[in-house]
Amino acid sequence: MLLVDSGVFIGTAADLNDNQGLAEAAITHILSVDSVDPGPRLPLDSGYYKKWINVLDEVTSDLLSHLDECYSFIQEAVDGGGAALIHCQAGRSRSATVVTAYLMKRYKLCFTEAYQRLKTIKQDVQVNRGFEEQLCLYEILQCEVDTSNPLYKQYRLTKISEKYPELQQVPREVFAADPAQFNSSEPAYRCRKCRRSLFRSSSLLSHPIGEGASAFGHKKSANQTDAVQCTSYFIEPVQWMEQALLGVMDGQLLCPKCRSKLGSFSWCGDQCSCGRWITPSFQLHRNRVDEIRLINIQTELFAVGNG
Repeated sequence: MLLVDSGVFIGTAADLNDNQGLAEAAITHILSVDSVDPGPRLPLDSGYYKKWINVLDEVTSDLLSHLDECYSFIQEAVDGGGAALIHCQAGRSRSATVVTAYLMKRYKLCFTEAYQRLKTIKQDVQVNRGFEEQLCLYEILQCEVDTSNPLYKQYRLTKISEKYPELQQVPREVFAADPAQFNSSEPAYRCRKCRRSLFRSSSLLSHPIGEGASAFGHKKSANQTDAVQCTSYFIEPVQWMEQALLGVMDGQLLCPKCRSKLGSFSWCGDQCSCGRWITPSFQLHRNRVDEIRLINIQTELFAVGNG
């Protein structure tokens, strides 16, 4: 067990059995980032505040979604004059990821700065590649897990795709609300054929523009040009898609009202017309939908459609 910052210790599962060490460090909070329940290692009347993040040390595991709650738990200990022990089995990857995230948020450090600060104290830490990528994304998100952020939404979908089709079903919280079921001033996108609302602008998942025609070099097409453009909208899944996604890796996306083809989906990903590969992919072709915006002119609302 090593002191990383005032009131913040990093350690291993074995440290839970070191009653003297825990007492000398004045530990009040124990944060276990492990796939093994830490409860049996601690006496029932130990008096510690405990939190368990059940996660494996694998590149596909999701720690990013828990970083803010971990920070709050650690800060609670520090603010209360106590100390927190953050541990996993070996104290090298999972606990190191959480402590690095804590340093990033606490001191407004970038990932590299925070990680190097930790490594000067505990030289054997080595977060796995997946956790490193999550910490880099945490930095981009300004150390705030904003579930409405398109980057976070894409991250969550990517994590699900890594486990699909092992999942029995897609988690319900992944689906955006069906815009046909509620009113909103937010711009909506409708089926060009029957005008049924399909998704809101908040469901759009933007991506960096790809390399254009050069990205399709394996395809021998005489129609390739150097123009780089996106001819599809890539979005988060919406509630009306749920039945189409059950138990299959890919398929068509049809309008839930008129059944006209709107686009397609693939958990393995697909390539945008700009050349960028998107995983997973839920794409609706731009020429099949219209954007509807509400504008206020002389206090009256008018719907304006953009093809």
